[in-house]
Amino acid sequence: MIKRILPYEGLLHEVVEHAGVLYVGGIVPEDTSLDMSGQANDVLGQMSRLLETLGSDMSNVLQVTIFMTDLSEKAALNAAWKAHFAEAHLPARAAVGVADLGPGVKLEMTAMAARPTEN
Repeated sequence: MIKRILPYEGLLHEVVEHAGVLYVGGIVPEDTSLDMSGQANDVLGQMSRLLETLGSDMSNVLQVTIFMTDLSEKAALNAAWKAHFAEAHLPARAAVGVADLGPGVKLEMTAMAARPTEN
């Protein structure tokens, strides 16, 4: 069964769940005045809160795709990344350079995370 969660403006659902996997749509920073580190912390914080609401957490993230407007800012992204993921629970990841994500937006992330089942 496919479960669609958090509809957004008639365009998408923020999360779709199937077979215990949460597919998280693109998350962008709420505060676009921040630098890359700040925007990365903002997005990863949003992801963490969303997963907790859905019965999962950052230790269950399987894969993240990061769209960045400036790949030269990867070091700042990596610093925020390490603050949100324990080394034992690092997910697979890809960073993709893009031309534009909207005014002031430096990155957008999508993710797949397991939703643990109760035994």
